[in-house]
This record gives sequence, C-alpha cells and structure tokens, in this order.
Amino acid sequence: MRPQSFDEVLGQEHLTAPGAPLRKLHDTGQLASLIFWGPPGSGKTSLAMLLSDLPGYVSEHFSAVMSGVRDVREVVDRAARRWERNEQKTVLFVDEIHRFNRAQQDAFLPHVERGTIVLIGATTENPSFEVISALLSRCIVHVLKALREDDLRALAERALRDEQRGLGKLPMTLDEDGWQVLLRHAGLDGRRLLNTLEMIHATTPPDADSARRPDAEWVAKICERPLPVHCGEEDHFDLISALHKSLRGSDPHASLYYLARMIETGEDPLYIARRLVRFASEDVGLADPSALHHTLAAKDAYDFIGSPEGHLALAQAVVYLAMCPKSNSIYTSYDRAAALVRDLGPLPVPLRIRNAPTSLMSDLGYGGGYRYPHNSPGHWIPEAYLPDEIPPSRRTVYEPSDQGREPDLTRAHRRRTRGYYGVGTSGESDSGDSNAADARNPGQNPPDS
Repeated sequence: MRPQSFDEVLGQEHLTAPGAPLRKLHDTGQLASLIFWGPPGSGKTSLAMLLSDLPGYVSEHFSAVMSGVRDVREVVDRAARRWERNEQKTVLFVDEIHRFNRAQQDAFLPHVERGTIVLIGATTENPSFEVISALLSRCIVHVLKALREDDLRALAERALRDEQRGLGKLPMTLDEDGWQVLLRHAGLDGRRLLNTLEMIHATTPPDADSARRPDAEWVAKICERPLPVHCGEEDHFDLISALHKSLRGSDPHASLYYLARMIETGEDPLYIARRLVRFASEDVGLADPSALHHTLAAKDAYDFIGSPEGHLALAQAVVYLAMCPKSNSIYTSYDRAAALVRDLGPLPVPLRIRNAPTSLMSDLGYGGGYRYPHNSPGHWIPEAYLPDEIPPSRRTVYEPSDQGREPDLTRAHRRRTRGYYGVGTSGESDSGDSNAADARNPGQNPPDS
C-alpha cells in the first residue's frame, strides 16, 4: 500500500503538495541529500522511494541496523562505477540512520561531498543529536508529522478498497465503534494501522455473502489495548519537559497526564522519581521544605513495591508538587554561589574558620579567633564566614522569595541573627535590628559579641 505518487501521500502536505519542497525536487528531477525525521509510520520510507525512482537515478537501500562500514564502501564503489560508465547517479537510502555510529557516518562524508551518492536518511530520533554535524550540514532536514486520525482512516479505507495491493478482493466492513478501536490502537502510526487491519481481516471468517464484518469487540481483542505514542529519545525529553513545566505551572491535571504518558509508554519510573526530587529543590525549595521529603518517600515507595502499585506513590508526589507554593530561590542562589567560585577562583578560607587538627596548623593561625556560637546567648555570634576577598557587592548570595513557608523561615532567621546577614524579603524594614548597618555589608569585620 505504499503510495505510487505524491498525490497518494497522506499527512505530509507541507512537503508534498504542489509547490512544496519535496514536490519541487521531484518535479525538477534534481535531488539533494536529505534527512527525513519523523515518528514511526509517518511515511519516511515511502517518500524516499518516490524520490529515488526518478529517471537517471539508481536506488540503493539498506538499514543501519543490519549494515556496517564495509557495506557503505561497497555501495559507494558501485555508485562510483556507475558514474564513470554512464554518469548515472545513485540514491542511497539509509533507514534508521541514527543507528550508525560516528565512524560509520563519517564514511559517507567524502562521497556525499563529491556527489558520488545522494544520501537520503530516515530517523525517528532528533538528528541534531544523532547525526554528526559534518554530515548534517551537507543534508536538508525535513520534519514529518504524525498522521492525523482522518489520514489513518483514509489509508485504511484505501487498503480495503484496493483489489491489487490491498484487501479489496475479499471485502470487509467495520462499524463505527470498530473504526474507533482500530484508530486508537494505531497510535498515529500508518504501518501499525495496516498491519492490524490485515490481522483483523485474516482472523474474521466471511459470512454467507462472502463479506467480513468484524464487530468492535473482535477488533478490540485483536488490538489487545491501545498504546500511547512514544517515539524515542526526542519524546523522552519532550515529555519530561512537559511534566516539569506543568508542575512549575501548578497544574495537577496536566502533571498527572504527562506522568501517565511516560509510565504507560515504558519510561523508567525511577528516572521520573529522580526528576521529581530535583524539582522539589529547584522549583519548590523552601516555599515548602517538606516537598523534598515527599518526593524521596515516593522514590522509596516505588523501590519497595515496584510496578504497577508504585505508580500511585509517584502520582501522589506529582499532585503534591503541583499544588505546592513555588520558589526558585535555592536554584538562583546556588547559581550565584557557583558564579563566585568560577569568577574568583579558589579563594582562601579565612584562617579563623579553618580546621586545626595539628599543633603546627594551630601555630600557623588555623582556627585562631574562632568563637563558638553555642556559648553565646541565642546560640549566635556575628561573624563573617565568606572569604574576605569577595567584594561587598557580591556577598549577598541567598535571596529568599516571598512564597509559602520561606518568608517565615526568613523572618525567624533575621530575628535570630538581628539582620546581620542581610537575608529578608523585599519591603521589610531593618529598623529595630541592632546590627542593621552590618546587614548592608555583612562582609565587614564583625563587632564583638
């Protein structure tokens, strides 16, 4: 049932309609090296075959799963001989090109550069990550879209009518419920649709009129259950990004949906749990410190009971994280600290807070002048702990938000330290703090206790 012309191609109008890029290449007969990137069953191989059948070209086809560098050399040698004998060009179609390693992809480079071969590669993975940059720069990347439901139905109906290439010689009809079951099971994959349709046809006995009329219940038995679409590494990152952003946006409905999408398509639940733990610190932080405990508990629960029961622990953590107040102060504050380290290098730790395990180190001043906070009222002493070389303008590293519990922690800290470290939410006054001036420049030498 592969399309015999561009007019039969379904779902890729942006590439195949009159005036679209691939139609222009086909009509002019001048091919360029191409990469087709799209989900399974979207028509990558069919488009490659339509283009490689152009007059003046010879088509070679192999799969990256089954072939190696020696196969590449052999096909290039054949292509070179064709060109030398009669100036006939070779179109080399490589299915699953992302399966080739760097050395195998490198083998194409000089021959694509010289024009010995016109390369058409197909991949379900993002070519930005899976195809080497030197080869990618010599190809035009075209993105194929997943087939729409009406495209799938049109494809199936065409197969049921076609007596030469399809199932038309032995008629079969589906009721509307049967169509819905079949289309859901196909998961936007044309190849899966046709394979399933063929299985239904083969297992449905003809009635007295020699027609096959499977009902929805039988179609469902053949299909077993619909599988959500999960195409590979690209979807892996798209879905975890969608989950993270839905949590950050405090949407429990979308968060649960993307969690289910990942779990039901075979994602490692512990990978999801690790990302939830990261989220608890990056996007919730001190607005709700217990969020970190909830996510770690969900990870432990899944570790303990496994699938599928452990999925509910992850779902509970997801809903909790979505409904939490949000703060990214820990994330941004750590970035400021890391920037200090990168920009200023390994500054010496002040002698007064260094460890002094030996008498020599004590004689050199290690730990000299250190004052033990627990010996003072309130268990606190005003002290500058940052390296003295950090300029005053960069000594404020942690900046709290005004979300959730963080303001309470901030106010309690400021009361205990009398504002010395300058930590506070915007708009709060330092009046009444005995060391308010120190809070403006906490790096100055501290007053005596």
